Amino acid sequence: MGLFKKIGNALKKTREAIARRIDSLLSHGELDDDFYDELTDILISCDIGVRTSMEIVDSLRERARKNKLRTAEDVRNELKNILKEEFASVDDIEIEYPAIITIIGVNGVGKTTTLGKLSKYFKNLKKDVTLVAGDTFRAAASNQLNEWAERTKTRIIKHAEGADAAAVVFDGISSAKAKKTDVLLIDTAGRLHTKTNLMEELKKIDKVINREYPEAHKYNFIVLDATTGQNALNQISAFNDFVKIDGIILTKLDGTAKGGVVIAIEKDYHLPVVFIGVGEGVDDLEKFDYNEFIDNLF
Repeated sequence: MGLFKKIGNALKKTREAIARRIDSLLSHGELDDDFYDELTDILISCDIGVRTSMEIVDSLRERARKNKLRTAEDVRNELKNILKEEFASVDDIEIEYPAIITIIGVNGVGKTTTLGKLSKYFKNLKKDVTLVAGDTFRAAASNQLNEWAERTKTRIIKHAEGADAAAVVFDGISSAKAKKTDVLLIDTAGRLHTKTNLMEELKKIDKVINREYPEAHKYNFIVLDATTGQNALNQISAFNDFVKIDGIILTKLDGTAKGGVVIAIEKDYHLPVVFIGVGEGVDDLEKFDYNEFIDNLF
């Protein structure tokens, strides 16, 4: 299945709901205050968020007046233009090598699965990849990552459960330098901002990477579950207080999620969405393309 079709399937429910409601809105009259109020509600229902939805609709109202928009198609096209301009203002990430990618996020968002899919993604690009089992806090976490390593035929560095996570990362870096690894993928313990000791551990891992391999290109990607909607924004804020987040990996965008949270993330944090999960298969992690995303959403 092609990328465009995968994203289209993932956003099908959201797209159909938006199209149906906009068409219904316009069939009852002009672009008046009631129309814009209802459109704001539609966008909020797609997890775009209250403030962001209001800002988008304000821009649309201004352009509709200026450009004399009348039809549903006009409205949809102008919505796409507004959003594409917003996304175009965010610098995309082109991963450079050697790369160290640290994966962070709360429990249950799919970090370990994402690491497995990332290893496959980079191996498909003919890159040498090593996984680092830095989640030494959760029981059987390294075993779970090891299963992905076997499935994708990827080298893995791991210690015993309860080991110092920074020490595992140190060994992973030593191995990467010795073997001239292209991509080092680091798993970390799932944590909430209330777990101060685990958050401090993230800072320690960051420090080890900067000290031991300063010439590598370093990326901190936070994994967010698309089905959690606006709660995902709170997670970005909490983690950003401890380490600099460079980009987003959005999981579970598989037809059940509303999808609009991507727009809220971009508006609130000006962070690029780097990858999206569009299914359960090992190849169902795709590089994010905002043009395709917006075209499919509307």
